[in-house]
Amino acid sequence: MGLLSLLRKLRAAPERELRLLLLGLDNAGKTTILKTLASEDINHITPTAGFNIKSVISEGFKLNVWDIGGQRKIRPYWKNYFENTDVLIYVVDSSDKKRLEETGIELYELLTDDKLQDVPLLVYANKQDLPEALTAADLAQALGLPSIKDRPWQIQACTAVRGDGVREGMEWVCKSIKKK
Repeated sequence: MGLLSLLRKLRAAPERELRLLLLGLDNAGKTTILKTLASEDINHITPTAGFNIKSVISEGFKLNVWDIGGQRKIRPYWKNYFENTDVLIYVVDSSDKKRLEETGIELYELLTDDKLQDVPLLVYANKQDLPEALTAADLAQALGLPSIKDRPWQIQACTAVRGDGVREGMEWVCKSIKKK
């Protein structure tokens, strides 16, 4: 419901078009976040074998969101989508402590790529509704986010299946771009 109010702030002509790259390990919730942003049904989501693209209007911006599959065999192809990225959105399953090191390694490989230099970073700490989920603050520490000094970054707790926190993350994206 909160997303609908955000999407109702549509303007006839958006001020600016942005390219958002939505990455993270498989099963982190990337496609659920994308479908939530687009106000689509999330009851029948299958693993993304390639990519999904959705455009949404938010706070005067047309957001072209590229959701790229996160399976290990697909990750080497992520770099093919880095060109002209305005914001990197990285989704983490906060309850999957066994893959925390793996997701941290993948994130830092992204942050060291020249094509993503200075690109703002939004980390969604997804699946906050699960009992074993790390808080956003604990996840930020575990991923070493406070050490990032070369770009603006934000971590946002969310539960994509309910839409909790998704809108707030997009608000940060729009504010960080307006500051540029």
